[in-house]
Amino acid sequence: MSMTPEMETLKTRLKAMWMSGDYARFSTYLEPGAMEFFRRLHLAPGERVLDVACGAGQLSLPAARDGATVTGIDIATNLIEQARSRARAEGLAIRFEEGDAEDLPQDDATFDVVFSLIGAMFAPRPEQVAGELLRVCRPGGRILMGNWTADGFVGQMFKAHGKHAPPPAGMPSPVLWGDEATVRARLQDGASDLRMTWKMYPMKYPFPPPEVVEFFRAYYGPSNRAFAALDPDRQAALRSDLEQLWSAHNQARDGGTEVEAEYLEVEAIRA
Repeated sequence: MSMTPEMETLKTRLKAMWMSGDYARFSTYLEPGAMEFFRRLHLAPGERVLDVACGAGQLSLPAARDGATVTGIDIATNLIEQARSRARAEGLAIRFEEGDAEDLPQDDATFDVVFSLIGAMFAPRPEQVAGELLRVCRPGGRILMGNWTADGFVGQMFKAHGKHAPPPAGMPSPVLWGDEATVRARLQDGASDLRMTWKMYPMKYPFPPPEVVEFFRAYYGPSNRAFAALDPDRQAALRSDLEQLWSAHNQARDGGTEVEAEYLEVEAIRA
């Protein structure tokens, strides 16, 4: 798939972002919410499943444990290596491949289920992502996504990032994948049925908001790169805004941090 030099530069920058930090460690506190999404996939043994933007295999592994035939794909080389290592340790036969959600290496109509939890939404050419998700799914198969919304907690966190460290030129807002009308426009031509539901994602940490902000800075690629782009004074301003955001939404009363983040759950049936 051809790309302009500007898009190639953006892709390189995004890959570096997702390879920064330590997403495998970062995602451990997101596992309860991920498993809520996973249980609603209702995967059947033997189904051919593609996990797009699979990270370090957070959902690919439980899918394989349940008997699905699983392929995971991610743009980040280090995460694919971690996913392969985890699968080997459990003796799970999962195919993990480095690849791009905008240009999937799989053949047409290969999978019964194609899903992406908080992953494919970050690719910079969403129409191509939508086309690829539809293309590799068999007619009658299912495509499922979980995408942060603009008004939800994570959407507000991204706004704080953008206030201090604006996103790269040419990068559409990822949270448009959390807008019902936008998702319908992107997927409806290839889907015979399209259903969307707003859900709340639990984010719970056993430490207070300032430490949560530092945890994100150290291990979550977008936060890591946002801080790295700033001088010390602007880093302090971003940290202050994020600490205020986490504190304002914190529901914990035990010294920890507990926030619910809205996301849009999408289910499409391939026409």
